[in-house]
Amino acid sequence: MFLINLNKKINRFYITLFIASLGGILFSLLGIPIPWLLGPMTAVLISSKSRGFQALWPRQIRDAGLVLLGYSIGLSLTKAAVVQIFGKLPIMLLLTIILIAFCAGIAFFVSKLSGIDYPTVLTGSIPGGLSQMITFAEEAKGIDLTVVTFLQVTRVIIIIFSVPFLISSPLFDHLSGTTTLDLTENTGLFFPNILLFVVICVIFAFIGKKLNFPTPFLLGPIVGTAILTISGFHGPELPTILLDLSQFMIGSYIGLMLKPEKLENKTKILSLAIVSGIVMVLGSLGISMLLVHFYDITPSTSFLSLTPGGADQMAILAHEVQADLSMVAGFQLFRLLFIFFAVPPFLRWIFKKKLLKKPS
Repeated sequence: MFLINLNKKINRFYITLFIASLGGILFSLLGIPIPWLLGPMTAVLISSKSRGFQALWPRQIRDAGLVLLGYSIGLSLTKAAVVQIFGKLPIMLLLTIILIAFCAGIAFFVSKLSGIDYPTVLTGSIPGGLSQMITFAEEAKGIDLTVVTFLQVTRVIIIIFSVPFLISSPLFDHLSGTTTLDLTENTGLFFPNILLFVVICVIFAFIGKKLNFPTPFLLGPIVGTAILTISGFHGPELPTILLDLSQFMIGSYIGLMLKPEKLENKTKILSLAIVSGIVMVLGSLGISMLLVHFYDITPSTSFLSLTPGGADQMAILAHEVQADLSMVAGFQLFRLLFIFFAVPPFLRWIFKKKLLKKPS
């Protein structure tokens, strides 16, 4: 019986692998941005909703893709890049607070129009920290977990699909800005060193998981690789095929996790979620112009730094459009950590005050 179930799981995985590969190939042929992220995600999402087939994509494969991406980001965090990022901490904090406040304002209007309580919509509208906000919603009282999950996932879908087209559009070709120098100091293959980087990436990934870091299989390798790079060790840059493979591993998992069918009153909430997601993207575009004004960086680097998506997706896009990867990763990870440590306690305080005001 065990062997039969195991064979069924293996077959489901191979079918999912085939479907995801078709999606990546199709999107590549169509010239769609980041095809090996969007293609597998779309293909797996569609196939997982078909009757008679249950897609399977182990989380461990997604985690391996995050480790590859984390290593690539960590290589860009050289001494010069880290000094540059620390010099921008005040503006990082300011723009992160502005972005979160902007999203909180959107949540207020969505709550009024939909009739859903504000704490639920606010939790579903916090930018970044998808898994963290869902976990927070599970623990908090009086929050609709399904609505939070749907709002968060809808925002991620809109960002993943719209930002690649927006960042590749003529809009960013004609905006002013000076190209930031590539801060990666290491090139070429140094065989003894790559083994050290592999070991450190894996160790730091599991340390991050043990310490309950947000996205530990991304953040851990970033920190481990950055420490080695700053210490003078030189790791090889990943070839394009491995970067595409990491997108494939991550995108297939995302497609499997999206479950829009579980939402009640889909049409109304979907419409509001789409509109609010688009407004968030446009708002982050406007806020990113402040960063271009204050610092001599490209509009694409600024926009990807402030787009309320995941650090992994934005890093992939930064690779594609040759934006300053260290800057994008610095801003995205700062917001992720800020949300991880500062936002949940603040939300609990707000919700507690709100509950105290309610008549018993």
